[in-house]
Amino acid sequence: MEDQDAERARTELGDTDAPAEDEVTEAFDKIVSEGAQRLHRSWPQVLATGLAGGFEVATGLIALLAVYAAMGSHLLAGLAFSIGFIALVLGRSELFTEGFLVPVTAVAAGRSSVRQLGKLWGGTLVANLVGGWLVTWLVVRALPELRSTATEQAVHFVDSPLNLQSISLAVLAGMVMTLMTRMQHGTTSDVAKVVAAVVGGFLIGGLQLFHSIVESLLAFAALHAGAPFGYLDWLAWFWYTALFNLIGGLAVVTLTRLVRSKELIERERAAARREE
Repeated sequence: MEDQDAERARTELGDTDAPAEDEVTEAFDKIVSEGAQRLHRSWPQVLATGLAGGFEVATGLIALLAVYAAMGSHLLAGLAFSIGFIALVLGRSELFTEGFLVPVTAVAAGRSSVRQLGKLWGGTLVANLVGGWLVTWLVVRALPELRSTATEQAVHFVDSPLNLQSISLAVLAGMVMTLMTRMQHGTTSDVAKVVAAVVGGFLIGGLQLFHSIVESLLAFAALHAGAPFGYLDWLAWFWYTALFNLIGGLAVVTLTRLVRSKELIERERAAARREE
């Protein structure tokens, strides 16, 4: 009888003494642990992981261009683009817009510093762009039949004015990426992680959301192919897109997760202070 009462209590109260549901606690601990590891990488590790991320997302871009050139459907092209996000998940590389949840949570929990976060964001961003620039150069040389498609698609983004629609598309892209990251860290199943990657790729590629890295690679492919715009035109689009990706990821998704985990963050910060 006592064993049954104990089992019932565990079912009602959970297995941990943390001030949140067991699933939330486990996910929080996993995010903080991974975030701290990522933020303590050396510069060579940050750059190498970011380069790999640029390479892998570019593979998704190849699929997007090939499918759109053959089918003329943004939705099908977006589905094909998810190959790039699947490669990111399985290859464990780094994309700038993936860093709006896990590393930020580690900083909030007192396990890393804002300076380390800046290093991760800055190094990953630059490495993503360099890696993507290199691969798109190869794509244009290897597959010249995709040049006109790349230019057509890139002009749509680079020529977009800075208005409420553009801002909204960039905010949505940041939300989708951060939500995709949250879903992947809420499961240990590789199949479920791949499903989340497909969802993210479909929404960003299929709906032509303004993603600072993905569309920059598209612009690079067009520039390699002789686009009717220059690098300054790309940069004029890139700065506000990256900014509102950041706002969408942090303000809409990450902030709500941090509020839900407020007690856990306070507990983790206290533990970090005791260990110093």
